[in-house]
Amino acid sequence: MSITVNGKTIEHIKKETISDLLKRMHYTFPLIIVKINGKLIKKKDYNETVILDKSEVKVIHLISGG
Repeated sequence: MSITVNGKTIEHIKKETISDLLKRMHYTFPLIIVKINGKLIKKKDYNETVILDKSEVKVIHLISGG
């Protein structure tokens, strides 16, 4: 059982939420958006959204500049 995170295949952990995955992958940047199978997930839903086996997850760091 596995999921893909930003193109890298990693172990799928049953009942793992987006928040859990971000901690496991050490994503700490404050401005992050997450898509699962192309669907944008709202930040308020990170603690409740469980990642299913074989999902494709994209974690995108938002960086402002000028």
